Amino acid sequence: MLSEQTRYSRLANITKIINTKLELREVLQRVTMAISEEVVQCNSVGIYLPQKDGTFRGFAGKPEVINGITLDTQVIDVEIDLLAKEVIETQKTIYIPDTSKDNRPDPRSVEAFQIKSLLALPIAFGHELFGLVFLFDYGTPMNLTESEIQSVEAYVNMAAVAIQNANNLKQKESLIAEKQLLLNVTRDLSMCSSVEECLDKCFYYLGKVLDSKSIAAYLLDPLENTAIRLTKLSKDCEWTQADWIENLKSIRMNQSFETLMQKVIKTKSVISGPNEESKYLLMIPLVSMGEVLGVIAVVNVEGKANNYDKSQIQLAKSIVDATAPTFSNLLYMDQLENMVEERTSELATANEKVTSVIESITDGFFALNKEWEFIYLNKHQYIPQKKTAEDVLGKNIWNVFPKSVDTVMYKEFHRAMSERVSVHFEYLSTSDDYWYEVVAYPYDEGICCLLKNITEKKKYEQELKRLSNLDLIGQMAAGISHEIRNPMTTVRGFLQLLKKEGEFEKHNGYFNLMIEELDRANSIITEFLSIGNTRTSDLEMLDLNSIIRDITPLIKIDTCNQNKFIQFDMKDIPELLLNPNEIRQLIINLYRNGLEAMSTGKVLSISTYKEDENCVVLAIRDQGEGISPQTVEKLGTPFYTTKDNGTGLGLGICYAIVARHNAKIEIQTGSEGTTFFVKFDTYIGLR
Repeated sequence: MLSEQTRYSRLANITKIINTKLELREVLQRVTMAISEEVVQCNSVGIYLPQKDGTFRGFAGKPEVINGITLDTQVIDVEIDLLAKEVIETQKTIYIPDTSKDNRPDPRSVEAFQIKSLLALPIAFGHELFGLVFLFDYGTPMNLTESEIQSVEAYVNMAAVAIQNANNLKQKESLIAEKQLLLNVTRDLSMCSSVEECLDKCFYYLGKVLDSKSIAAYLLDPLENTAIRLTKLSKDCEWTQADWIENLKSIRMNQSFETLMQKVIKTKSVISGPNEESKYLLMIPLVSMGEVLGVIAVVNVEGKANNYDKSQIQLAKSIVDATAPTFSNLLYMDQLENMVEERTSELATANEKVTSVIESITDGFFALNKEWEFIYLNKHQYIPQKKTAEDVLGKNIWNVFPKSVDTVMYKEFHRAMSERVSVHFEYLSTSDDYWYEVVAYPYDEGICCLLKNITEKKKYEQELKRLSNLDLIGQMAAGISHEIRNPMTTVRGFLQLLKKEGEFEKHNGYFNLMIEELDRANSIITEFLSIGNTRTSDLEMLDLNSIIRDITPLIKIDTCNQNKFIQFDMKDIPELLLNPNEIRQLIINLYRNGLEAMSTGKVLSISTYKEDENCVVLAIRDQGEGISPQTVEKLGTPFYTTKDNGTGLGLGICYAIVARHNAKIEIQTGSEGTTFFVKFDTYIGLR
């Protein structure tokens, strides 16, 4: 009586556990524990659940480890274990009291665990088999009674109920998850704005359902319905399109891939299955309003999974069906957009041609509306503060160039805008200190302006003017030098004779002064002739540094006598084509000008160096007060001087010498001093 009560108590407890929806493994573990408590003479109870490959694997039992082998590693193969096969086929309990007299159990297990007696039961509900239960002993027969076997069957039936409930719950949860997934698919597709994005969403959800990254879309050509092409691979696919095509060659299910593709399109049905190498292919038609738009292909060539079950295939088809209308709408929108893009492209091409013509203008060009706002600037138009055209478009020109207000440009632009006439003028920019030749002309909405940088032209004009003066003076010097020198020589000779006369000895001081003045006048004539000499000097390959070293003692004496200092910094430079006498005269004139510009205690610097591969520089720097911009513009002009006793010919001679050496003079001046840079072209020296 006590045993019956205990049994009912165990059954009630298991029923309660089943109804509390505990995890299936825990429920089945309780069942095996109840069986082992009911049938105390059994050493092992194991529950085995079916696998996809047709075998049964240990899931729950007691003990969990037998002879060092865990339960979950034990597999029952029904092709070998005839007892298991018979239980499955008959779905009836089989008790073998003596395994030595029965050949149905798997002999390997009988020997490994020394099984003497064995009880095998099916876990079934209705006609559905959920698993198998095995009870056995270790070396001692169980000697089970009919009552004990019925008790075990009762517990096994409870296990069947638990598995059935778990399966039902799993199906419900799976159905809810599928519906939620389809809702998510629909929601995400509704937010897609392109065909590309739409296919990406479809691929993403198919990948979740089918556990595959190898997904592709084959779309029909809208103009030729029989032509289908590989359009897109999933983002996570590790293959290129070439790899994809190569791998498809090995996936054949009695027919070629192309034949299967046409079959899917024609029948509008899903085709799936593995080939001989267990490589799996699933092909789903993309159908909208009865029209096939393409085929979605899912490939598994790595053997990660066997056949997809019906629920997976149906869910995958539902995802593709949900994608089709969105894809169709977006495809139509793409076609419309393509038409718009084609028309826009044609207009853009025409506009680019016009813009290209304007941008090809190497001068600055811009257009203003009637509110003085920039509506266009080309890339050559100067803009202050390193701004770009995008920064000033729509801005007022007088805010961008505030220094130009009340200048000639301001007045002329306003005249062009108000009187609707073209204007042409030259303008010194206050923004970048360049000279511009400006042409402005009206159009319907404002004025267009073309600015040509003529700074170099202005420099050439100034240089040409200076050279013209030098040439004129040279011609004058050449013409009158002989006429002036002859009477001067005569006068100087008679003055020397008079000095020798004793009666005029008291006037020797006057005679000496007159002779000095005549000599000074003669030196001025000599400088005239030097300026007027435009022929090429006798040039030879010389070292500029050696010429400087030759006159270094003279330079040091001059600086010392004036209580000033001299510094030399001469780098390694190549030889140049030079006239040594003229270069000495050039250096002497420049360094003496520098000394005269400095107060006592200051330092004069003379340096040579290579500026680049084609240029050698002679730099003479003083520490004077600098030269005003107005004076800099006139330097080198004959007879222009800022010295009280100067002739204005010294720098003119320097410019003439530099010109004859195909060099140039650049000046850098400021409050801390002035530097004269004489730049020689080395490539001339290499001729």
